[in-house]
Amino acid sequence: MQPEEDQLEASGNSPKRCAACKYLRRRCAHNCALAPYFPASHPHRYACVHRVFGASNVARLLQSLPVEERGQAAESLAMEAQWRVGDPVYGCTGIINRLQEEILVAQCELARTRAQLDMAAAQLQLQQQAPIPPTPPPRWPQPAGHHHRHHVAVAQRQDEAPFLDPDEFLDLDAF
Repeated sequence: MQPEEDQLEASGNSPKRCAACKYLRRRCAHNCALAPYFPASHPHRYACVHRVFGASNVARLLQSLPVEERGQAAESLAMEAQWRVGDPVYGCTGIINRLQEEILVAQCELARTRAQLDMAAAQLQLQQQAPIPPTPPPRWPQPAGHHHRHHVAVAQRQDEAPFLDPDEFLDLDAF
């Protein structure tokens, strides 16, 4: 920056240069196409855009768009450039892929949780429908000289549903 330009900008006689013009070390014209979208307060934002897309490409792209769409286009270019500088191989698609994987993991977890809830609700419903089992007769102590023991076999009732583990019942790993 020239010392005269420093004095002009400091005194307020000339408008401050935008981030694009500062980066390119040139004077900022009053009709600069990049000034509204790359203010001097965000120099790193324009530096990323310049590094990825180039100054002339950005200026040409913004000038080819209607005025009402330029702000959104500049914001999109800045975000894409920021992610491309951070991850030169994948850019923003790397973030999108990671987020899609997280969504898939969350959907699988949700499906597994819903299946567990459904299984628990079904088991509760079966327990509420089943009649109360009769209590077994009390076991009386045997007389001292009596060597014959009575064995009582406890069988599972036919109408009682076995407990099922939802993880074994449903194969959600392939989901």
